[in-house]
Order: sequence, then C-alpha cells, then structure tokens
Amino acid sequence: MEIRYITKDDNPLEISKIYESSWKYAYKDIIPQNYLDSIEAGQWADNIYKAGLKSLVLIEGGRIIGTASFCKSRWEEYNDYGEVVSIYFRPDYIGKGYGRLLLNRCIEELKQCGYKKVLLWVLEDNHRARKFYEKNGFICSEVFLNDNIGGKDVREVLYFFA
Repeated sequence: MEIRYITKDDNPLEISKIYESSWKYAYKDIIPQNYLDSIEAGQWADNIYKAGLKSLVLIEGGRIIGTASFCKSRWEEYNDYGEVVSIYFRPDYIGKGYGRLLLNRCIEELKQCGYKKVLLWVLEDNHRARKFYEKNGFICSEVFLNDNIGGKDVREVLYFFA
C-alpha cells in the first residue's frame, strides 16, 4: 500500500472514475438517482490538477483505489484552517480501513503546511461518512451550508478537527 501525491503521469480519467463510482455508491438515496446516472465518464478529470488543491492517491496492488484532496480553507471565516476537500474510494474498498489512512495523511500534510486546525464539509444525510469522520476525531459544528444537487435541496454540515 502506498499513499503519494498525484503526478502528471497519473491518468486523470482513472482518478475521475474513482470520484464517479464513489458518488454513485455513497450518495445513492441521498442525491437523486437520475443525477447520479447522468454523471459522465471523466467528469472530474479537469479538476484533478486544479491550482491550489493538493491531491493524493492511495495505491494497493499497483492500482489506484482512492484519492483525496486538501487545501487552505476555501472559507474566509476559517482562513487559518486547512480543509479536507474530498476523500473518495472505489466502492469495493470502502469500509476496509483505507479511508482512515488517507484521512490521516491529509491531516498530516495540512499540519506540515502549518495548519493547526482542519475542517471539512459532509452532506448531512451521509450518515456513513459522518460516522467515519466522528470516529476519526472530527466534531460536528452544527454549522450548515445549503446546496442543491441534482434538483434536490441538501445541507452540508461543517466538521472540525483540532
């Protein structure tokens, strides 16, 4: 098992496929199914090397099975925080302990960048993810962000790790 930064040699379509399959798995019954079904191959490929975003991959058996992104907080009121933007896995690797490894690496990298505090947003109805973050030291803030995904109003909840 290896966790490393994404490089220009990594195939952005392969990494995007992890986002796509993870969304379809993790957000089933949270996001409208017709929206999930409409996610196109390569939809996230252009964001893989987005400026200001640092991205990691987790490799098992020579295959990229997960990815995570982090950065300086994108929220002005939390400008002294680091932010875990995303953690996604191929569905067959979810629930096997890899998420904890990737999350811890993101926190470690953010601390090396000088951030003492870390935040992340998670869909309020994504109970599996919320339980995962709480189990790994994140605390629900009761601060919410309203959003609309696929025509459905959803709320994201802010979590802190200090």
